Amino acid sequence: MKHNSFDIVVIGGGHAGIEAALIADHYKLSVLLVTMDPKAVGRMSCNPAIGGLAKGQIVREIDVLGGLMASLADKAGLQFKTLNKKKGRAVWSPRAQIDKRHYEKLVLKTLEVSNVVVLAGEVVSLVYDKTAVSGVVLRDETKIKCKSVIVTAGTFLSGVIHIGERKIYAGRMGEERSEGLTEHLISMGFTAGRLKTGTPPRLAKNTIDWDKMNLALGDKNPTPFSYSTDNFNPPNESCFTTNSNSLSHDVIQDNLERSPMFSGEIDGIGPRYCPSIEDKIHRFPNRNSHVLFLEPEWKNSDQIYLNGFSTSLPEDVQLKSLRQVSGMEEVEFFRPGYAIEYDFFPPSQLKTTLESKNVPGLFFAGQMNGTSGYEEAAAQGLIAGINASLKIKSRDPLVLTRDCSYIGVMIDDLITKDTLEPYRMFTSRAEYRLLLRCSNTVDRLFERANLCGSISEKLKKTFSVIINEKKELIEGLARSIKPTEISVEKPLRQASPAKDILKRNEVSIRDLPERFNEFDSSLPAWIEEEALYDVESEIKYEGYIKRSLTEIRSIKRSNEVPLANDLDYSLMQGLSSEAVEKLSKIRPENMGQAMRISGVKASDVSVLMVNLKRG
Repeated sequence: MKHNSFDIVVIGGGHAGIEAALIADHYKLSVLLVTMDPKAVGRMSCNPAIGGLAKGQIVREIDVLGGLMASLADKAGLQFKTLNKKKGRAVWSPRAQIDKRHYEKLVLKTLEVSNVVVLAGEVVSLVYDKTAVSGVVLRDETKIKCKSVIVTAGTFLSGVIHIGERKIYAGRMGEERSEGLTEHLISMGFTAGRLKTGTPPRLAKNTIDWDKMNLALGDKNPTPFSYSTDNFNPPNESCFTTNSNSLSHDVIQDNLERSPMFSGEIDGIGPRYCPSIEDKIHRFPNRNSHVLFLEPEWKNSDQIYLNGFSTSLPEDVQLKSLRQVSGMEEVEFFRPGYAIEYDFFPPSQLKTTLESKNVPGLFFAGQMNGTSGYEEAAAQGLIAGINASLKIKSRDPLVLTRDCSYIGVMIDDLITKDTLEPYRMFTSRAEYRLLLRCSNTVDRLFERANLCGSISEKLKKTFSVIINEKKELIEGLARSIKPTEISVEKPLRQASPAKDILKRNEVSIRDLPERFNEFDSSLPAWIEEEALYDVESEIKYEGYIKRSLTEIRSIKRSNEVPLANDLDYSLMQGLSSEAVEKLSKIRPENMGQAMRISGVKASDVSVLMVNLKRG
């Protein structure tokens, strides 16, 4: 390393860390990425997939805001599928099976052509005073100066792997854990906790009877994640499904006391919505089977990821249970499943920019904020990287709200709600999900991305064309269609505006005469197709959208009422003791946040408003 002073130091090379480092590099700042293993940067340590329910929307949002994940997923994808297609377009979510080795190589290649300096090392403490963070200290006592620090340590903070009665002190299987940083952050006044997550066993492909498995292919005409992707023709790699059964459940039930989750060895709380197989069987004893997904880890992989069988049971129990499943009678492991317990820092200690409320210039992002999943981590890293860069440049921060993005929903949830378990994004968490469609991501976020300068000139041009073309399409729908020009279930009696006809459930935009669905652009065909159907959604959902927008305008008036960070809530007569405790702990930035804090009642909000008016 030629010098020991940088604008930004990023700690950790996971999905949060690489997004933070590369977006800071985009702002032409000097960036140091400190990671314990530079060869493992961007590693997909668990599920070999990106996207999924609500997660696919997040990946699209990352793309429109200038992030990396979407374009890399398109390049490394083995199979693409849009989930929830039997439901309304508001909850359609893209998902891709990924060649994790290729993805990792693409990350390393991207870093190599950037100006980001990657350093093998471990940060054990920060240099700071009351005004700001000013540097980091490595385990070898090397001091590095900087203007901002972004911590993205993932599961490495005091990580402990559990396989039955075995304990392995590691951040991931085969990788050292980080020690000392947690204690240092606590000494700075931060509160820490423990969480748990897990991963399933990796199966040897040649020990599975594939004739007994159910084939699960992707879409015939798949849609990419990134608006920079053209000439998209990914392989439709085969995935498979099967089911556990009562015999496999019995094996697990008989050995529950050997699971560290049930023996008391694990203190951390696991994810409710992605439970281990032993937790599923314990919580749902009347279910005779659970779906298991067999997914390749890379192209022509000899190693199979068994999605749906996350576990911390002893290896012999895992193997015995799976050998009761049809087609797995002789299955062997490359690696057993395991649980990992790690330190996290409740994100109520952060601003909506992901900057610490008490230590200026210090940002937290990723799994250490209590989240689960590559997508959630990458989004946080991107937001932290953008805001750390804007802060150094003395520019206004990027703040995403609940009504403009799933990322905004996630950050608001993390800050205002107690983190009792690893947080995972779902469409159900977004009250305005009708507005947060995957297909209208550009409409929602382009202006914000352009304003904060996070995207390339090429993407700016693409996004501008999309928005202008959709505007022209919507305006064109005001023109009338004659009864002789269209064949519909209920024939027209007279010429009617195309917009009114499109509102009929049975009518698609492709049913209208060509002049109403023509794009006059050079955009890739998939973007044009998506834009067409998003215009259709705008028309069909128009009434619901208007209702949501009215509600949003009302809520925004509350959000605009600021709350000072140094307010003494204990002096406000009439506040419940729980409200005083929660408000003092979280320190909401505005009234809108205060209203969403669990334990703050409507009566408490009224008291707050009265006190604010008094001044």
